[in-house]
Parts: sequence; structure tokens; C-alpha cells
Amino acid sequence: MADRSALHVTFTIDRACPAPPAQVFACFVDPGVKARWQDSAETEVVDDTSDYLEFDFRVGGHERFAFAVHGVTYSYDAEYFDIVPDERIVYGYTMHADGRSDSLSTVTIELAKDGTGTALTYTEQGVFLDSIDDPADRERGTAELLDNLTHYLARRSAS
Repeated sequence: MADRSALHVTFTIDRACPAPPAQVFACFVDPGVKARWQDSAETEVVDDTSDYLEFDFRVGGHERFAFAVHGVTYSYDAEYFDIVPDERIVYGYTMHADGRSDSLSTVTIELAKDGTGTALTYTEQGVFLDSIDDPADRERGTAELLDNLTHYLARRSAS
């Protein structure tokens, strides 16, 4: 019988974004924009498409996509629970690795005006199942995505 485990982890990542809250918030609303800053050199296209399987940014709406990393296919399924424009996004998501449930998380993204920019606080509370995924890898990957967001916003403000 396989070893079963449930590891509960919470992590918070703060970023200073070089744009006002409305512009940062907009980066989460548009699937085309979100796909640009969430792109990673490590991920591979699944099923010959890089599009979202579903992107419905509203309370009760879903965001779904799939990607591969190092030969493992991951599926992501999120549901939005709370959206306060320019201030807060709360959603829950599940991840599957090659069809096996690997984690369930609740995420809160908070945006606050900070001078001419935005203080972004990302908090994830998750349960990682059966040691399929490493919480440290998830935190590191999320930090890289948020770095991508700040770089994307910096390039936009420079042009």
C-alpha cells in the first residue's frame, strides 16, 4: 500500500509592484496578459495548445489549464471566491500530477497603494498530498511568477 500523507503549509510572498493597484489588478483579469507574465521556461505546452481551458474571472468562475514540467503533466483548476477590484482576489485551486491529486490550496492576493506603486501580498494555505509535490518548490515557483509580474509591469511603465 502506498504511503499516504497530508502536509499543511502556509507561505506569504510580498512584492513591490511598479504600477498602481488598478494596473496590477488588471494583470489578473485578462487571460492574454496573465498568460504573458505567467510564462515560464520550465513549462511545456500540453495538447498542442497554450490557451486556457477555461478563464472566467468572476466570483464562482473558474480558471483551468494544463502544463508539463520535466515530463509530468499538471492540471490546475481554480474557483474564485472573492474579488474586490483593485484590492483583493481570493480563490481556491487543486493541482493534479499525471492525474493524481497532489494539492489543494486557498490563495489570497492583497493589493495596497504604496506611493506610486502597489504592495502585493500573496498568501497561500495548502495541503500537499502523498509527497507528490514539494511545498518549497511551489513557493519558489510562485515567487518566480510574481517576479515575472513585477518585471512585466516595469517594462510596461518604461514604454
